Amino acid sequence: MLSDLRTLARVLTGDLAPKAATESVVLSDRPHARLIRYGSVAQLDAARASGQVPVLLVPPLAVPAHCYDLAPDARPANSVVEFLLNLGTIPYVIDLGDVSYRDRHLGFEDYIDLIVPRAIGDVVDDFRSAPDAVDLMGWSLGGTLSLLTAGAHRELPIRSVITVGTPLDYKQIQPYPLVRALLGPTGGRPVTYLMRALGGIPAPAVRLVYRATAWDRELLKPKYILSNLHDVDALIRMQVIDRFQSSMPGYPGRVSEQMFVNLILRDEISRGVLHFDSLTVDLASVTAPVFMVGSHHDAIVSHAAAKHGLDLFADSVHTEFHTVESSHLGLLTGAVAEQQTWPAIAAFREKIQGI
Repeated sequence: MLSDLRTLARVLTGDLAPKAATESVVLSDRPHARLIRYGSVAQLDAARASGQVPVLLVPPLAVPAHCYDLAPDARPANSVVEFLLNLGTIPYVIDLGDVSYRDRHLGFEDYIDLIVPRAIGDVVDDFRSAPDAVDLMGWSLGGTLSLLTAGAHRELPIRSVITVGTPLDYKQIQPYPLVRALLGPTGGRPVTYLMRALGGIPAPAVRLVYRATAWDRELLKPKYILSNLHDVDALIRMQVIDRFQSSMPGYPGRVSEQMFVNLILRDEISRGVLHFDSLTVDLASVTAPVFMVGSHHDAIVSHAAAKHGLDLFADSVHTEFHTVESSHLGLLTGAVAEQQTWPAIAAFREKIQGI
């Protein structure tokens, strides 16, 4: 009984899950483009010697970069970084950082024309080993940024693009068809005016919406805690997710408008050509191998919206789509990801070595 009370106290004070992170080094610390390399010097030397291709992890907008390194050493596994290091691959991540009202000018152009391409060049320069290429990997909108970068800059040394739970057809995601019907005739002005006034979508709103997609989890959390006082690992996993949700930053103003207008109202991404003022991105021009994962149980990105990439990337030399039945975050980390998503990614990367 005393042990249960101690466990409960640690859960309520947020002190149960260890606050660990994989060994890493900061390579550059530019605004909204902090580049981090994971792994020890010995792991880096081994990866170089074996001819491994490094992976650049691109986080979604409004999501902290540590989404790829949740609770390393935990079981079931929660760290994509740890998974890649165990494969002998060196992972890098772009930390896009927090945003505020002063960052309202940031648009997709900044990410796909400057931030991600510059990070790719920095990774190649740092890794210093043939074949002088990187695999881009992105969860959710991180996959969108990765694909848009590959479509806008075919000259970049991108060997492949790996996406997990990335939306590629917003007509297939509720309630966006209704939103298009109601606000399409206005060009979305009521929403875009509000976003301009706020300078984007504030972090508290992002966190609230993300939690609302799993409202049943939030509602049943007290019962879950009391039922699992003897299962510390389960409570640790719960607390890791809670910390992650509580650390979500907001969306910059310009990006928020572009997401709403270009992706939802105009449906440009599903057709493959996106127009961001002076920048046009042709996703159909992507020829690099593309890997995709989707789920029927994902409350944020529907299975059909993720699978649309099979039609969209018809010119790619190799495309794969895998169905992994889990939540949006569960596609990336946790027991199901460890058993299904990660082995599929490892097999894909092995397969494309000869392409």
